[in-house]
Amino acid sequence: MSSTPMSPSATIPATPSAGKTPLAQRLGLPAAVAVLVLVLLLPAQPGLPAAGQVMLGVLAFAVIVWMTEALDYAVSAVVIAALMVFLLAFVPDAARPAGAAMGTGAALALALSGFSSSAVTLVAAALFIAAAMTATGLDRRIALRVLTRMKARANSIVIGAMVVGFLLAFIVPSATARAACLMPIMIGFIHAFGAERRGRFAALLVITAAQTVSIWNIGIKTAAAQNMVAIGFLEKQFGTGITWTDWFVAGAPYSALLTLALYFIMTRMLRPEVTEIAGGNAAIREQLAALGPMTPAQWKLLVLVLALLAFWSTEGVLHDFDTTSTTIAAIALMLLPRVGVMDWKASQKGFPWGTIVLFAVGISVGAALLKTQAAGWLARLIVTQLGLEQASALAILLLLSAFLIVIHLGFASATALASTMIPIVMSVLSTVQTPGINVVGMTMLLQFVVSIGFILPVNSPQGMIAYGTDTFAAKDFVRTGLALTLAAAALLVLFSLTYWPWMGYMTKP
Repeated sequence: MSSTPMSPSATIPATPSAGKTPLAQRLGLPAAVAVLVLVLLLPAQPGLPAAGQVMLGVLAFAVIVWMTEALDYAVSAVVIAALMVFLLAFVPDAARPAGAAMGTGAALALALSGFSSSAVTLVAAALFIAAAMTATGLDRRIALRVLTRMKARANSIVIGAMVVGFLLAFIVPSATARAACLMPIMIGFIHAFGAERRGRFAALLVITAAQTVSIWNIGIKTAAAQNMVAIGFLEKQFGTGITWTDWFVAGAPYSALLTLALYFIMTRMLRPEVTEIAGGNAAIREQLAALGPMTPAQWKLLVLVLALLAFWSTEGVLHDFDTTSTTIAAIALMLLPRVGVMDWKASQKGFPWGTIVLFAVGISVGAALLKTQAAGWLARLIVTQLGLEQASALAILLLLSAFLIVIHLGFASATALASTMIPIVMSVLSTVQTPGINVVGMTMLLQFVVSIGFILPVNSPQGMIAYGTDTFAAKDFVRTGLALTLAAAALLVLFSLTYWPWMGYMTKP
């Protein structure tokens, strides 16, 4: 095997679905337009302003486009923003339903309101950190260093991949970037160990690495963009956020137990062909040696990221600097001449600006659903139809969780799912009459559920990256993903009955 470090592009082929366009994808855009027009033409509904009806039509359009992937996500965000501007411009403001039409100025401000969210700034900054990790090769070095500590046994390597996924979740705030770092290393191990590319060991290693990325999106606030969606909505609606430590205390125990479940599920459902791998440790050390000694840029980035992690974890305890502010400061240092680790030009190589646009417009859609009273109207309908007015916090949490897990099957982006559903979830929680319900805490717990997309490879970018390695059949991902989802649901019930109410996340004392 060559000792040359592998890049994702060198080892991961195009996703198998990149050939003929699926029927659902081809029909997605016409269907979305048809549903949008249908909603706009419906008779006025009691308690729903005209602007709210427009936003329900835009929401239906967005859901269909995102579920069918009829448009590239970044393109869909631009189209949705344009629809908001030109459809809302001709209806009165929801706050003054009898007044004049809103006009393009006010509609444009609403459509672009997401770009002013601090959560968008944090996501952009996090992507810069991910870019720096890739540019300096620090993520790969950390992964290989951890794996050199593992024995050359199949199960030990699986544990090593999970440990790497866990550690990278702290310092690489992008699930896609973590998966892109892990997959070439996993392929390298498969080759080095002489395992079949489509064998059980390969499938075990690659699927486990991808699912570990997804699991720790739950436990660590800065691990995934969709978490920032919930934070952004909470800040806009209630003027409050959730600190990094509070999120970790609530979610990390759940992720830790789910990680243990993942290990037992994967090692039993995909038993590797071999247990001992001759020369495995030597192959890992060879890859690490090929990287050479730590570079000055890597040392600087490591110190910077560890300092940033320290600031994140002590927010509200040792200082009052919020996560976004400290991350922006770290990016500024990272880009400074001589002090930093890369220049602006290097930071832009492959930088996903489309993700930023999607994220910001997603927040705009959520904010507009709230401001036009569309989310509130829909929430009242849900509460009434499901009889949730006096339901317990436990019943509300479990019912909405089941709904989110099922609907995630139709989404390839947890960010899109969060943008669509979290405003409605917040409105439902604000509408119910459950005594002492903790709306902020319950929103956080339901945001955890948004990251439970384990069943289909197309339910997350990390799943699609893993599938693109061509190391497993989709049915292997599905059957292990179903078992993992059942484990996640069981833990959800357990935590909803014990830890989370004890900590006051569901109801206030």
